[in-house]
Amino acid sequence: MKITQELQKIIDARHHDPFNILGRHPAGKGKEKVVAYLPEAEQVSLPEINATLKRIAGSDFFIWQGKAGQLQQHYLLTWRNAQGVEQTTHDPYCFAAQLSEFDIHLFSEGKHWHLYRVLGANHHQVDGIEGMLFAVWAPNAERVSVVGDFNNWDGRTHSMRNRGGCGLWEIFIPAVSEGNFYKFEIRNRESGEILTKTDPYGKQFQLRPETAAIITPKESYPWQDDEWKAQNQSDSWLHDPCCVYEVHLGSWQQSEEGKFLNYRDLAHRLAHYAKEMGFTHIELLPITEHPLDASWGYQTTGYFAPTSRFGTPDDFRYFVDYCHQQGVGVILDWVPAHFPKDRFALARFDGTPLYEHEDPRKGEHRDWGTLIYNFGRNEVKNFLLASAVYWLEEFHIDGLRVDAVASMLYLDYSREAGDWVPNKFGGRENLEAIDFLRELNTITHSQCPGTFVIAEESTAWPQVTRPTYLGGLGFSMKWNMGWMHDTLEYFSQDPVYRTYNHNKLTFGLLYSFTENFMLPFSHDEVVHGKKSMLNKMPGDEWQRCANLRLLYTYMYTYPGKKLLFMGCEFGQGIEWNHAQSLEWPLLEHAHHRGIQSLVKDLNHLYRQAPPLHHMDFQEQGFEWIDCHDSVQSVISYQRSDGNQRYLIILNCTPVPRQGYRLGVPDAGRYREVINSDSSYYGGSNLGNGELIQSEQIAWMGQPHSINLTLPPLAALVLTLNQE
Repeated sequence: MKITQELQKIIDARHHDPFNILGRHPAGKGKEKVVAYLPEAEQVSLPEINATLKRIAGSDFFIWQGKAGQLQQHYLLTWRNAQGVEQTTHDPYCFAAQLSEFDIHLFSEGKHWHLYRVLGANHHQVDGIEGMLFAVWAPNAERVSVVGDFNNWDGRTHSMRNRGGCGLWEIFIPAVSEGNFYKFEIRNRESGEILTKTDPYGKQFQLRPETAAIITPKESYPWQDDEWKAQNQSDSWLHDPCCVYEVHLGSWQQSEEGKFLNYRDLAHRLAHYAKEMGFTHIELLPITEHPLDASWGYQTTGYFAPTSRFGTPDDFRYFVDYCHQQGVGVILDWVPAHFPKDRFALARFDGTPLYEHEDPRKGEHRDWGTLIYNFGRNEVKNFLLASAVYWLEEFHIDGLRVDAVASMLYLDYSREAGDWVPNKFGGRENLEAIDFLRELNTITHSQCPGTFVIAEESTAWPQVTRPTYLGGLGFSMKWNMGWMHDTLEYFSQDPVYRTYNHNKLTFGLLYSFTENFMLPFSHDEVVHGKKSMLNKMPGDEWQRCANLRLLYTYMYTYPGKKLLFMGCEFGQGIEWNHAQSLEWPLLEHAHHRGIQSLVKDLNHLYRQAPPLHHMDFQEQGFEWIDCHDSVQSVISYQRSDGNQRYLIILNCTPVPRQGYRLGVPDAGRYREVINSDSSYYGGSNLGNGELIQSEQIAWMGQPHSINLTLPPLAALVLTLNQE
């Protein structure tokens, strides 16, 4: 038999439909033939009929021809290489197509929420035969192969079946098992360029700098968080307390040798710490797989894989499970706004701009050197939507924080004139991204009840957290970046100038209830020369600590859910460094222990006092007592849930104020619940130790008033004594 043009395409790894050549085929006159292409084989046989395949001269093709019906439908091949190593497995080319037409239809429509169970590498069984079903989307490929340590990374060995116009390729390989490494080798049909790409749907990857995907075991983790999940699905997060501890796992704590801890070790250390400190949730900077530590996870290459830096997927499941058992939720920072240009990953995946826009004015972030998803393609949207569902369902994540939403909403985001393309109406809004975000929120809320999605959105885009059926984007919450910037600008000033910037503290209440806001002091505020939270504060060491305690009390009593980055809770002195552990030895010093103790008490008070959280998003839960005392830099307000109220007074200068009269709505005796100047927190211990009896003196528009001592650079939280 001669080497035909079709066989030569197999040899050259260029054949678009290898299943048309390889495997079993009719040979006419009641006969059939088996054709195998095995570049490293010396001898090949069919063990069930004890027949040897004949090598086609000058090639690595082996052929058998005989009477039809002798072989099982899924026959075995045995081959031996030059070293005498023998293997027996089912021929991958004797299996029919496995992807269902329904799955393909949903994918093409962008509606397959569990696409990760279809594409990538998934455990599969055909007529009792176990193996892996590989599938990938590469519509502009001439040929796609699975390459791995099980076939010497040879793209000629496991060429995949093309499923037509949908752009999907698939192959079922019985011989592959968990722990094997693999990638996809793709030949572009126009240029002939050969690319070796990691699996977009890979569920585990080698530790960087290696990039191969790893076959994971069948999911069998024994979850023990049923009680947590049931409670979460029935609770209303709108009215529940939510104080979030934002964490970068690689630098929260490290081993004595300065190495990363495993997810399981982190679970025990971090969950207990968060629980003791009173945080309701831990929010993880992206742990989706990424090649560069310095990106903090924001340049993601594995949208379905926990990074291998800290262990296996089951190790991460243990982390989430253990946190839930300790009563601590887990939020994942998730990045659909952009992806890196690394050649092994999504960039020009099949030799063309597939996941990204071809036009760099729409497909590239100049600032970050990254690519932008083409949200107008159903298959791209489906990839991202399935990723969101994957983390919420398969890893029991409680919520997603969506990074850089503003960059998705605006076509001219961080672009000069002429460097962006208007939408079809001539506007700057990215209509496709808007549709994607609305679908993201609709799908996650319906598929995963009880979970929430938080937007990092820094502009005045309207209705970010309003339902999609009312024209909103549908997010659960939005970071209040305006409040954060105004607040930090105010507190970073010397108190002598605060009288001229009083509006920085009061302006936010004009819009506080237009969205469901979260108040963030995040990682972004303690890097790149912005200084640590402690060192943003003016004055000497005592004043900086006092200012920080005042700031945190303000945040915890202000309307909105709370977020605080790790290290800020004890006043870390240096900026955050992703490459080293936090400055835990600082807790040997009283000032830092005091800040930590205050944050702990504020967390617990916020959680236990309904007036401080139940109406975070409703204006009825907040009322000014006095917002006009700019001369003394004092503000006062009350938080109420209709049954109980708390009074909050902030003295933003280092001047103690004796005999400060405060209007109160109710007669009775008031007590201090929090005094941020307490010696327990490292303060001067000035305040109002005894119960404070109200007087029937109308003041500040209130029918009664109390006479207070306001400690310097401090906040008081008062409530009516019920005893």
